[in-house]
Amino acid sequence: MRRTKIVATLGPTSEPEDVVKGLVEAGVDVFRLSFAHGDLPSNIERLRRLRQLAPEMAIMVDIPGPKIRAGSFGSEPIALGYGDEIELVAGFGETSTHERIYVERDGVISALRAGDVIHIGDGGVSLEIVTTGTTAKARIISGGAVLGKPGLSFPSSIINDRLPTPEDRERLEALRHEDFEFLAVSFVRSAFDMIAVRSVLSREDVLMMAKIETAEGVENLAEIVEVADAIMVARGDLGVRMPIEDVPHLQKEIVREGIRFARPVVVATQMLESMTHARVPTRAEVTDVANAVFDGASAVMLSAETAIGHDPVGVVETMCRIVERAEENFPYQKWGSQLGVQEVSGTRSEAIRITAAMTGAAWRAAMEEEAAAIVACTHSGMTARSISRFRPPMPILAVTSSVKTARQLRSSWGVVDVLLSDKTDMNDLTDIAIARLKETGLVETGDAVVIMAGSHGSGQSTTDTVRMTIVN
Repeated sequence: MRRTKIVATLGPTSEPEDVVKGLVEAGVDVFRLSFAHGDLPSNIERLRRLRQLAPEMAIMVDIPGPKIRAGSFGSEPIALGYGDEIELVAGFGETSTHERIYVERDGVISALRAGDVIHIGDGGVSLEIVTTGTTAKARIISGGAVLGKPGLSFPSSIINDRLPTPEDRERLEALRHEDFEFLAVSFVRSAFDMIAVRSVLSREDVLMMAKIETAEGVENLAEIVEVADAIMVARGDLGVRMPIEDVPHLQKEIVREGIRFARPVVVATQMLESMTHARVPTRAEVTDVANAVFDGASAVMLSAETAIGHDPVGVVETMCRIVERAEENFPYQKWGSQLGVQEVSGTRSEAIRITAAMTGAAWRAAMEEEAAAIVACTHSGMTARSISRFRPPMPILAVTSSVKTARQLRSSWGVVDVLLSDKTDMNDLTDIAIARLKETGLVETGDAVVIMAGSHGSGQSTTDTVRMTIVN
């Protein structure tokens, strides 16, 4: 019974129908589609095809924001050696080589200065600018292999784009009528960024995920968490924009802050990176995944491992084993008892405070009576996400009338089953939930079950009912 969820990125090696179905069987909870690669019509078609192949799964669309990418290096790794010189040239749709990198953004090369450092991808390869002009000469100061269309991390003084960028605005308008559950927003620096993107998308049924990957995002974390629906610890870009030794500590801070406000938090980047080509992960990677579980992450994410890796299904199976083993030693009691109080303001503050108090009472009752399960009856998903933040050791069954909510709850820690029902009476919902729990073998006669329900008044969802029942 795995509680921590798995997000898998789809790409060339994982898009065939049989692989998608294999990934679902292996344990994927959320599929991620990056709109940073390929043209918009092709990406929309990929989204529609994925929805047909996996109608019950959650889909996350990731928009790139102001990220600058290099022209493709191709599908085979190209070595960039320490001390080698390389040229940077503006260009779109061109092929980069070990001698020349095409930069797919106008106006940025001329803004470079000698001594500026540019990181490629997740920072494993770096170069220092030597001479500038309409093109730039650079020297490799950290070598390695590159492939595909990696991101280029330019100095922050050069990149000051507001969100959404013109390109992202076009993507958002195209996505307005598409069927997906999460929108991941890159390079979020403030609450205003999330509000602006949400305004353009104009979709209340899509959960907005803020990717924390800049110093400004870390500095403004509290205000971002308050307006976002979910959070991603995007360690790749975070690690090249912040001192790399700070990343593990920032991960813990971001996870804790997000969960305190009942936001699903995804930890991403290089979790099992070596399995892009290797059959087994490194010991350090296994430890990294386990530590993300111990940190309380709602989900762990696979990127290149499933997008271009040689065995996407095998990677997910490996991730499942690591997560399940780590959860055996998760500090359930300690986590819930040390969870901070939600300090909120604004129009939703009353509903949030009531929900926090009621779910806290439900958690304490479940722990004291050693309940076999918790049932969250919810329309928006708020009730289930709120009890999930306590990280209870017993499984959470969510009951909802919304297909969209059922998919979204696949990202919530501890929600091991979601049942669709259009019933509204509390007694009916209780009977349906108990029958489902008995059917799946999660409870038996004599077990205690805690049941929560939310009401919807004045446009605000509130968890305001908690009861305990004994299974007959």
